[in-house]
Amino acid sequence: MKPKPKKLKRLTFKHFKEIYSRVPRMCVDVIVETPRGIVLTLRDIEPWKGQWHIPGGTVMYTESIEHAVKRVAKEEIGVNVEIRKLVGYTEYLSERKLRGWGHSICFEFLVRIKSGKLKGSKQGEKFGIFKTAPVNMIAEQKRFLRKMKLLR
Repeated sequence: MKPKPKKLKRLTFKHFKEIYSRVPRMCVDVIVETPRGIVLTLRDIEPWKGQWHIPGGTVMYTESIEHAVKRVAKEEIGVNVEIRKLVGYTEYLSERKLRGWGHSICFEFLVRIKSGKLKGSKQGEKFGIFKTAPVNMIAEQKRFLRKMKLLR
């Protein structure tokens, strides 16, 4: 088993913006596939507040990709997951338009729930399971999930 990365202090917003105004941010998106569909959460924070999205987050310094996937799933939707496969990547070029700076590149992982009960977080309290993409969904994610035939 790989050692857990050291707990690092989060960047201040000033430092976050300074760094990610110059380089893309590496992230993971956690596509939880269930027999009823794909798990999405309704964002309660910017950017994309009020839009459905795939749970995801930044890969922290010294953190493995696998650990980031599992951490994000636990933090954002309260479940422990098993990675099934890497299905691709998404570039969030709309972030620059929304915020005026930065963009993220996310590795898209298809996962299954190992344990736990789905729940929301401060990023998005409300969650749902979908077979068809909701109208108010982040455009890049909607295109990706349709291209992969994970949503209609």
